[in-house]
Amino acid sequence: MAKTKLRIIPLGGLSEIGKNMMLLECGDDILVIDAGLMFPAEEMLGIDLVIPDISYLVENRHKVRGIVITHGHEDHIGALPYVLPQLKVPIYATKLTLGLIRVKLKEGKALSEAKLKEVSPGEQVTLGKFRFEFFPVCHSIPDAVGLIIHTPAGVVVHSGDFKLDYTPVSGKPTDLSRLAQLGAQGVLLLLSDSTYAELPGYTPSERVVGEVLDHVMADAPGRLIVTTFASLVSRIQQVIDAAAKHGRRVFIIGRSMSDTARMALELGYLHAPDGILGRIDEAKRLPPNKVVFITTGSQGEPTSALVRMANRDHRQVHIQPGDTIVISATPIPGNEGVVNRTVDNLFKQGAQVLYDKVAQVHVHGHGSQEELKLLLNLVKPKFFMPIHGEYRHLSLHAKLAQSMGVPKENIFVLEDGDILEIGPRLARIAGRVSSGNVYVDGLSVGDIGGVVLRNRRMLSKDGIVVAIIAVNRQTGKLVGRPDIVTRGFVDTRKFKDMIEESRDLLARTLDHSGARAVEWSFINAKVRDTLDKFYYERTKRRPMILPFMVKV
Repeated sequence: MAKTKLRIIPLGGLSEIGKNMMLLECGDDILVIDAGLMFPAEEMLGIDLVIPDISYLVENRHKVRGIVITHGHEDHIGALPYVLPQLKVPIYATKLTLGLIRVKLKEGKALSEAKLKEVSPGEQVTLGKFRFEFFPVCHSIPDAVGLIIHTPAGVVVHSGDFKLDYTPVSGKPTDLSRLAQLGAQGVLLLLSDSTYAELPGYTPSERVVGEVLDHVMADAPGRLIVTTFASLVSRIQQVIDAAAKHGRRVFIIGRSMSDTARMALELGYLHAPDGILGRIDEAKRLPPNKVVFITTGSQGEPTSALVRMANRDHRQVHIQPGDTIVISATPIPGNEGVVNRTVDNLFKQGAQVLYDKVAQVHVHGHGSQEELKLLLNLVKPKFFMPIHGEYRHLSLHAKLAQSMGVPKENIFVLEDGDILEIGPRLARIAGRVSSGNVYVDGLSVGDIGGVVLRNRRMLSKDGIVVAIIAVNRQTGKLVGRPDIVTRGFVDTRKFKDMIEESRDLLARTLDHSGARAVEWSFINAKVRDTLDKFYYERTKRRPMILPFMVKV
């Protein structure tokens, strides 16, 4: 029995949107699915990216057989440059996904050692006790797949990110016949995407966006600027198609988007008629109604092309009255404020802005409730575990599964680090492994923990006060009054009297600490307590207090 026991361990992607990473463990073999990043929340001050904590994998690195990637979005491949050097295992993915991984690893300087293996849908690969195959799914990027994993305990189906679009722009529709075939043979466990489990009905087809873009292209009086995710290859294709129809030329701005488009063209996932794509300097010579720019910045990222245009800071493109801007993406939860500010700034410069609230210029890449039900109905799993989503999404998806006839005791809502142990007849939650956020800040990975972030939060709230205390090198007694320097605490001109008073208070307190030389740790604590109490009574604020001793 122990031989066939399967452990499912999510290290990321549950109770959050992003940093997806899932482990399957059986005996001495571990299979890793996806290695994504997450963008930092507002309270993570100064943090660039968040990746999963892989300490469990590093401890068991001898068991790891490979990393299988479902598709090329950042929240599934973004952690690879940080994870690969520690694990040194092969990566298995489809052709376009590997292309995007190469671009990613080249940036992170981790490409030279990477073992990248291309797998086509339907092909089977054996890694230790696992045999897996890809099946095509429709998502907002071509070459996205779900996984069918044959394990000693039974068949596991991992949906990847998916929706059911029967008329996708590029790529194949989700392979429902293969899933129905598996359902008839018996599936032990289904792991299914929950990102849009709150939305009733069906996700609209990509075709809708194509039609809207076509109308916008026809009606726009001047230049058209379309902004979307760098990896949304199907949207880039729709823009090129509409531009070709209306006699416009297309200019791609932004390094990440240019890299992706070049690679997708080379691999044949993007098709552009001759002469339609141009270099940005050629745009100046064309009439405005013959120009289309495609750019990044749909999430209000500060360094992206669109945000620089909105802030009048872009070298080559300046917004002009008569420009039409299409934001073809929905804000990631938490980004709404930044995106709204960008839209406001574009309106202020006389542009017409179309975004998801005023026109159907974007459809998301995840199934809504009816599609999630259909998947459950086809796969008919014995056990069910919702994945990819915040806790409420997972809970709602679990309720959907119950309404589809999966018994409540066979449904498991896990969080990162929980272990689901599963046998042919029985499943239970069996403990936890260490999991959590690893913060990437500049060049440092994982050096910044909760303490640093707490300090940054304190500094951002109430500022800092430095107390400089001069003591006599021989006698250890105080020399003159302590000096006080503040930053981000109070306006020193207005609060001059209060600062002077606190200097006197410190001088009195420290003079009373006896005639002999005193321990620095004692002075340190005394200064902090005295100033903390004094400033809180006066201002109801608690700045960070740093005592500093100078021997003279």
